[in-house]
Amino acid sequence: MYEEAKSVQGFRQISDHLEAGGVAAAVLSNTGKIYTGVCIDTACTLGVCAERNALFSMITCGENHFKRVLAIMSNGKNGAPCGACREFMVQLMEKDYKNIEVLMDYDRKEITTLGKLTPDWWL
Repeated sequence: MYEEAKSVQGFRQISDHLEAGGVAAAVLSNTGKIYTGVCIDTACTLGVCAERNALFSMITCGENHFKRVLAIMSNGKNGAPCGACREFMVQLMEKDYKNIEVLMDYDRKEITTLGKLTPDWWL
């Protein structure tokens, strides 16, 4: 997953008001397929995070469930999904979100779960 996310990462200026690729993500679906995505940042805040972009690709391809997610930040380190991404993941897998694995640090092989990051869903 890490290598696939790394392969799509690469900052690029698309226009004066839109850039992409600073952050890359990968999700592992329940069928074993890996989907990737990059962040798309806009001046008007209508962009999207890399994690949701990868999940949108998964959904577009007909899958609805995943078991792992990772993001590679622009500095090359891993990080936890933002609040909007966590909320999207929880709504996507309401009954099973707590067991989704989140890679926190590739070098140290540190993994947590979405349940630990998002223990109490608001709905």
